[in-house]
Amino acid sequence: MELRNTIFFIFILVLLLPWHCKQPSADKTEGTQPQNLTTDSDVLNSIIANADSLRTFDFVNERVAEIKKALQQKTPVLLCKDTLSEAQKMAELIALSDENVLRYTRQPETNLPYRNEVFGVYPARESDFSDRKSPGPLTNFFRFEMYNFGLNLATIAIVDLAQKKVLTCNHTQQAQPDIPANLKELATKIAVHSPEVQQALGYKPDEAQALMASTKTALNRTRCERSKSLCVAPTFVKGDKALWAIVDLTRHSLVGIRWTNVGTTGPALRITERRLQDDKITACFCEKSTALNRNNWKLNYMITSSDGLQVSEAFYNNQPIVTSAKLVDWHVSYSGTDGFGYSDAVGCPYFSQAAVLAIDEPKINDLKNKSGESVGFTLEQTFRSEGWPTPCSYNYKQRFEFYDDGRFRMTSASLGRGCGDNATYRPVFRIAMANPQMNFAEWDGKTWKNWEKEGWQLQKPTTKYAKNGYQYALQSGQPNQSGYYITPGNGQFDDGGRGDNAYLYVSLYKPDANEGESDLITIGPCCNEDYKQGPEQFIEPNPETITNAQLVVWYVPQIKNDDTKGREYCWAESFLEDGVIVTKTYPCFSGPLFTPYKM
Repeated sequence: MELRNTIFFIFILVLLLPWHCKQPSADKTEGTQPQNLTTDSDVLNSIIANADSLRTFDFVNERVAEIKKALQQKTPVLLCKDTLSEAQKMAELIALSDENVLRYTRQPETNLPYRNEVFGVYPARESDFSDRKSPGPLTNFFRFEMYNFGLNLATIAIVDLAQKKVLTCNHTQQAQPDIPANLKELATKIAVHSPEVQQALGYKPDEAQALMASTKTALNRTRCERSKSLCVAPTFVKGDKALWAIVDLTRHSLVGIRWTNVGTTGPALRITERRLQDDKITACFCEKSTALNRNNWKLNYMITSSDGLQVSEAFYNNQPIVTSAKLVDWHVSYSGTDGFGYSDAVGCPYFSQAAVLAIDEPKINDLKNKSGESVGFTLEQTFRSEGWPTPCSYNYKQRFEFYDDGRFRMTSASLGRGCGDNATYRPVFRIAMANPQMNFAEWDGKTWKNWEKEGWQLQKPTTKYAKNGYQYALQSGQPNQSGYYITPGNGQFDDGGRGDNAYLYVSLYKPDANEGESDLITIGPCCNEDYKQGPEQFIEPNPETITNAQLVVWYVPQIKNDDTKGREYCWAESFLEDGVIVTKTYPCFSGPLFTPYKM
């Protein structure tokens, strides 16, 4: 596997995962590998919540209204909601009049406000001074703490009431002050009113139960590691177990829940959003396959170590169609001449060669046409770098589409932003067909021309297509002459794709050789501009005969990103909304459609 030579800076989540490791409903890393997660009931009974379908409560709406009002002020800061003395109020006012304290309250380029909130104004302690000595009576000094939700930044200032000025001010990136009482109460309310918590406990808890003395980490502050949000974990004790309800206070939502055993000092390992996700994904979708039977399709799927989401043993109307299909690599090139970039693998969070990891469980949804009618279903997986959407972080989608009429399509997309605006993305698909006697043909403009040996072809602007955009055909060597037409992307699939410009390779299926039926390491360099993308090594130097044989189709699109305003593609942009940075993505889906036929 070609490793990254330069280390760059390295979001949340998914519809509710059912209680056990069954397939998801359509309606709804580092570190050391723990014990076999498939036998850990605490992992299996965890739940991950979806940030894209947040529920709201009246008390959350009230909070949002307060935020919006504060952002309209000249000093866009939510004041401390603790009960303050007159001296504390004066210290807060002095701090919020200081230019350095307000340094990060607005975005410099646009003057738009970040969401800032005063978390506390406390009597200063000797330890608050660098020399451990105050310059006067301690009663004259207060410690001012403010948090920037947009930048995940803490501002700490020491205020001198006697001189009515700020003595010191420090801004700390990726840090958070202690949570104020009002936010603890808000987190507890969100947890108590969330159906996931009520279902896990078997009853609706009282807010006071989150403060039980037997659990020292009842409202322990943890950072949501994936999105760098402010998170807390109200904890509810039931018997000898504790239920952690991880609440994101940046977005006012439940992130997920997780059971742990109650101990006298609390769990040795804090249950954060990332660990909850990684454990659940590994236990349910990396260590075993999941069966799916839907719309005349029957198949298995799992997240591989380094080959993305794999579908295997796919049947349509009880006929074997695909032995396995997966996404082997992502090749990302940033120069057509200098040859630099990355060869990335996508896969599981634990014990994985993947550089970009699965951050949620596979999703199953209805596949609808332009009229809104269901015509099949999709199976989709998201892989994301830890620091996305910061520069040199990656976000990939992998999607299978299964149609009621027997068609299927394998696609992928980059959601940006990557390391530059001149990238070419080359995902490497591997699709092993199940029919043991097939022939491969290419349309030459007049007729179908069979390939006698393994080989490759490039989709070009001059490529000629048969009706419906077919470029290739997989033909059964059996008497009924059934098979599949293969249609490359030309911007016709209503998913935003603009054309694949794809290399296609055909090789013999060799299950006993290291040619992809088991997990592959990264098979090709990042930055070749020609056909040498990896699959050619299973063809050259001596192509074999492929007449009446079981075949593997390799498909490598070539997608260029674009950051032009109004033309964004394979890209992501971040902007301020209600004081918090949000990200808009511009995916670039690519991939071939397989259409069944009978002669």
